Amino acid sequence: MKMKKLLTIIVAVVMIVSCVACLTACKKKTYEIAVVTDVGQLMDGGFNQGTYEGAKAYAEANKKTYQYYQPANGSDATDNDRIEAMNKAIANGAKIIVAPGFLQADAMTAVATENPDVKFIFIDGWNLGLSNVTAVSYKEEESGYMAGYAAVMDGYTKLGATLGGGGTNPACNRFGYGYVQGAIAAAAEKSVTGVEVKVSFQYGSSFSASAELQTQISNWYANDKIQVVFACGGSMFQSVKAAAEETTNGKIIGVDVDQASLSERVITSAVKGLSESVQLILGQFYAGEWDAKLADKTSNLGAAENATGLPTAGSSWRMSNFTVASYNTLFNAIKNGTIAISTTPCTGDCGNAAVWTALSNDAVTVIYE
Repeated sequence: MKMKKLLTIIVAVVMIVSCVACLTACKKKTYEIAVVTDVGQLMDGGFNQGTYEGAKAYAEANKKTYQYYQPANGSDATDNDRIEAMNKAIANGAKIIVAPGFLQADAMTAVATENPDVKFIFIDGWNLGLSNVTAVSYKEEESGYMAGYAAVMDGYTKLGATLGGGGTNPACNRFGYGYVQGAIAAAAEKSVTGVEVKVSFQYGSSFSASAELQTQISNWYANDKIQVVFACGGSMFQSVKAAAEETTNGKIIGVDVDQASLSERVITSAVKGLSESVQLILGQFYAGEWDAKLADKTSNLGAAENATGLPTAGSSWRMSNFTVASYNTLFNAIKNGTIAISTTPCTGDCGNAAVWTALSNDAVTVIYE
């Protein structure tokens, strides 16, 4: 009888220990900082990657959990796909969601409205009229200007720009418009004529690499018709890289982050402080400053905040005639407002020739394709 009672006790203890172990093992891991990516891949060497690396850096430095979520269907992701990814992040415990790209607007509005206790950072976005959403925008025209200016000052006279968004992406439009203005300013300063800048949205509507885009850029590079191409649009860079590396001298200007490590053909990159700005906003959120500094507001960042420019590290600076010292002079002139740069003159769709060819003058011809 005693043996039976002892056996019963042992069985009960084993069951309790097993249940506790199961509960511990099965406890759902939560992630309080979430990144919901834009179209394209996470590690795209550009926009998604820069945003994610900022969230990752902040989380690891401050012992916060983090996770990324890629909406289904890749470059064909719909608002429903983005909504699903955001809701999954919330189900997994997200307190704050970082979402890059203008395509996030409708999905973010829907999810933020339904989840007022969750905060949202709309990178490359605008004010959505919600107290739990803050937006970060950039003065991309400044980085584009510096890139176009640097290319012409370095001796390039045939420039190209393939811009993502098909003319409807505000950031790419600002990059491109600044790029043309910078080339024009440098041509005037050098007193050179015969400079050409070719602008195209033709195969950039999806921001993805494509055989068609690679063929277009290969044709640009052929016989030095275009010497350097501004690859402005996420994974589109891969098509430009492939085309450049098929040629002897084809060069590339990267975008968003320093893309020098992706190809030896990259001479510079028109960057914006994606990682730095994400860390800044997350820091303000965790410091309890959301209501005072962020709620229903847009932070528009540029050279004055060191959020636009060109990378100057030795491994990234691949220009021979335009020096870092000359660049610093240019940067400071933009930072202090001595040089004023126009944003895009169009609203909504800039994918028409009139916007771009109107910039042509006696020294620089702007060609729209």
